[in-house]
Amino acid sequence: MFRPLAMGAGYGLAAICIALGIVFTLATPLRASAESILEEKKRYSQANEELIIRDFFQDRRDGFYLDVGCAFPVQFSTTYYLEKHLAWRGIGIDALDIYAKNWKLLRPKSQFFTFYVDDHSDDIKTFYRAGVPALSSGIKDRVFNGRKLNQREVEVQTITLNKLLELNGVEKVDFLSMDIEEAEPAALRGFDIERYAPELVCIEATPSIREEIHAYFEEHGYERLDRYLAHDDVNWYYAPKSRNAGEQGAPTKATPDPAGNAPAQSPPNSN
Repeated sequence: MFRPLAMGAGYGLAAICIALGIVFTLATPLRASAESILEEKKRYSQANEELIIRDFFQDRRDGFYLDVGCAFPVQFSTTYYLEKHLAWRGIGIDALDIYAKNWKLLRPKSQFFTFYVDDHSDDIKTFYRAGVPALSSGIKDRVFNGRKLNQREVEVQTITLNKLLELNGVEKVDFLSMDIEEAEPAALRGFDIERYAPELVCIEATPSIREEIHAYFEEHGYERLDRYLAHDDVNWYYAPKSRNAGEQGAPTKATPDPAGNAPAQSPPNSN
């Protein structure tokens, strides 16, 4: 509960204004500068994804996201900040239906669907639910950190992202988040990136599929945003090359290294 400061007669109005300002700041997130967003403390995402996404969009409001492999609606979410604080809406999709109830309760601006995202629809595929649900995948006998995961088989209907978006009347995706445990290449094959044209993609870049992911985005005119490598060592971030070429004052970008190493900096122009 907010408790007003004690006020003397000479500065009562000023103190009231300051107090009201504090209340307003707590209730309404302020638009941060480009330099400060990445220095803030993240609220919901597992790592710095939330800060990177905010930095890219500069806290833009009223966008649309597609969260593939969304899992929990709040904890570790890459999109919850967008919905709660910036009035975004979108679609969350996961192969496990255990998240559906809380998504409906805690994400009122969004829709949640239970499907196995693949490069074809209307099939039934085996999904392996792990003891830690976030490590569930389509990989049987998966090993994580040197240990074989305890898994239980679940049958899930497949769908492509194209079909999901068409069924829900979506014409444009501003932000695409994808974390589906090495199934990303198949999901991307079922996504018309030219049609939906996401301005930013956050995708888990597991070493075994990095080259395939990078080749996909290069082929479709996207580039990796290497300025974010130092802030996130799990995910890669992609944006259309044409968008970045038109940014004023954007830093010179070296050719991305599919191995994930930070690029060497270009020497300053001596002219």
